[in-house]
Amino acid sequence: MATAIVKETASIKHAVSIINSMDVGKFPRLLSRIVQKLHLKAERSFSDEEEEKLQAAFALDKQDLNLVLETIAFILEQAVYHNMKTTVLRQQLENIHLEQSKVEAFVNAWEVSGQDTVEKFRQRILAPKKLETTAWQLNLQMAQSTQAKMKSPQAVIELGVSSEDTKNLEKVFVEFNHKELLEFYNKLETIQAQLDSLT
Repeated sequence: MATAIVKETASIKHAVSIINSMDVGKFPRLLSRIVQKLHLKAERSFSDEEEEKLQAAFALDKQDLNLVLETIAFILEQAVYHNMKTTVLRQQLENIHLEQSKVEAFVNAWEVSGQDTVEKFRQRILAPKKLETTAWQLNLQMAQSTQAKMKSPQAVIELGVSSEDTKNLEKVFVEFNHKELLEFYNKLETIQAQLDSLT
């Protein structure tokens, strides 16, 4: 038996009991909408007005509807994170005692939109910000009132980053002493070696 990725917690059990009682004719459209919006972290799947309509359509109170929406999103996010095959997703859903018609709805939605959703997450997770510019300067503090012969070099690196949602360039300044800069350099070397091994 496969490892339980979606664990049957009290919250999941409650959500599953609600999902199992939901109208099987309307459920696939609900799933489809959640899958479409899953990769948009700043955007909810449904507006307040749409949620009110969903409450009426499925005869749920606000709290139960929120639990259902969050649970469906959580299950789908786990499917994305683990890049689940439909057979594995089916097994996970059966393990938490989701009824067969709802399992089929999940599997069908995943077959239609799963790979596209995984790809959208990859793009969002791997490149939420893009490095546009770099600059650096060296600051050398030569003395302090308490130490006349002190030399304290500090490297300041300026990173100009942009994100997908805004076109503005954001400047980030990072200051390093010699030891910190050496550690950072070694980490970059490790990253470079891993990238080289993949290409």
